[in-house]
Amino acid sequence: MSAAAAWARAATLVAGFVFLYAPIVVLAVMSFNASRLVSVWGGFSTKWYAALLQNAQLLHSAKISLAAALASAAIATVLGLLAAVALARFGGFRSRLLFFGAVHAPLVLPEVVLGLALLTCFVALGVGRGFVTLVIGHVTLTMCFMTVALLAALRDCDPTLEEAAMDLGATPPEAFARVALPQLAPAIVTAFLLAFTLSLDDLVIASFATGPGATTLPMRIYSQVRLGVSPQINAISTLLLALVAVSLGLAALVSYWRTGRNLRVPKTASHSPDKAP
Repeated sequence: MSAAAAWARAATLVAGFVFLYAPIVVLAVMSFNASRLVSVWGGFSTKWYAALLQNAQLLHSAKISLAAALASAAIATVLGLLAAVALARFGGFRSRLLFFGAVHAPLVLPEVVLGLALLTCFVALGVGRGFVTLVIGHVTLTMCFMTVALLAALRDCDPTLEEAAMDLGATPPEAFARVALPQLAPAIVTAFLLAFTLSLDDLVIASFATGPGATTLPMRIYSQVRLGVSPQINAISTLLLALVAVSLGLAALVSYWRTGRNLRVPKTASHSPDKAP
């Protein structure tokens, strides 16, 4: 590769990163702006972060978002694990193709269509929208991602180890819990963090699934930004970005650790033939 081509690739890479992350950096920097005008730098200050403690609406929305993200991530991880087990270990059952398509449908459906379908379902069933319907909507959105991640991890597990455990007297659930589940633990943690992140920053599904008493933080930020960007919005958005970045970083570390453990070649003792006396 010529030097010109290498410089062109490097410049393209830098331009791509600048295009993607420069607005986020500007947002984080302006959250420390002492001026009330978000477009004018007035010096470094953390007063807007302190002012968040006095903003009851933003704090209430943040609590709702965190509670919904934790609940939906836990439920989606359990359901995704059960779906992955059904697809990986139950063979070619009759409705497998239909089940596979139903589980993976949210991956290809636009969020607007999925949100409208959920809203129509809630209205038809006479279910009042609130925190419960918000969790249901986020579980519907994130379960497909959990199934894909856990299905790939489950296929990497050696089924002969479970068969050996059953030969020693363990029941199939006991063999799965004692043999396969410890191997899946890093993938489960990664899936949970991914579901938590997807739920935490979701806006579209929440707009259809939740009610007036359960406004999430992204919905609150969007409604206030339409009236004008305030320094407190920059501060809470920076905190939200930091939380998402930490979650994704932990998920990447767990995935990296799992990959490194799978690639590690076990050491075997070398046996030399016995010498004749």
